Amino acid sequence: MARRGRTLGRSTGGNIAVYTFLTLMGCFMALPMVYAISNSLKPLDELFVFPPKFFVQHPTLDNFADLFTLMGKSWVPFSRYIFNTLFITVVGTAGCVLVTSMGAFVLAKGKFPGKNLLFNLIVTSLMFSGYVTAIPNYLVMSELNWIDTWLAVIVPAFGMPMGLFLTKQYMEGIPDSLLEAARIDGASNWCIFTTIIMPMSKPAWVTVIIYSVQGLWNSKASTFIYSEDLKTLPYALQQILNGGIARTGVGCAVTVFMMIVPIVTFIMSQRQVMETMASSGLKE
Repeated sequence: MARRGRTLGRSTGGNIAVYTFLTLMGCFMALPMVYAISNSLKPLDELFVFPPKFFVQHPTLDNFADLFTLMGKSWVPFSRYIFNTLFITVVGTAGCVLVTSMGAFVLAKGKFPGKNLLFNLIVTSLMFSGYVTAIPNYLVMSELNWIDTWLAVIVPAFGMPMGLFLTKQYMEGIPDSLLEAARIDGASNWCIFTTIIMPMSKPAWVTVIIYSVQGLWNSKASTFIYSEDLKTLPYALQQILNGGIARTGVGCAVTVFMMIVPIVTFIMSQRQVMETMASSGLKE
């Protein structure tokens, strides 16, 4: 135990050092985003100058104007690509949150044979990259006749091992006494899940939303979708970049355009993410 009168925690100098270090690291990690935004505002002559300059000297919005001009000339309206991506992202994320939360609830609070084995298999699946399972996924989608449909992208997004792991670990910190009191009052498992578990595990499923939005928003889905009117926005923008070196400025604008939704989603819920990461390893 600390001696009486001794102040616990760091000294003032230690706090200043920690905050200074965190500020410097934060600025360093923000450099790629700042550089991408700066490049999107550069005219072509600044993009090809050597040695390259980090900050834009004569900012312009011509790159963004050219982007929308090119997309406006497509035989499929630009709004259609945006709708496709938004639909896949929203439906896929909603299903992912529901499936991972229900699975985590069963694994965290349920009692059945093989529960630990099932959870260990889920943790093991975290080691495999998406490239490893690409061929099996395609074969399954082909057998279900889901190729060239949104289902081939949306349904696999429901199963997120990382989201299930984080949510399950977080739910284990919810006291079992609350659940027992609800059962004594006659509440069903579904009622407990919707009125107790979901509100108390909000930081966990908000974190799942961020992971899901990031993955689905940036998904080209070119493996499963071939019809032009069903393609996603990243795939359509990638076709623009194939125009050669003359579209370098447009490519920089594309990078910033695709960054907006994931960054805004993370900024709005970063506190929930930190709470989930801090408590995912704690138990009652």
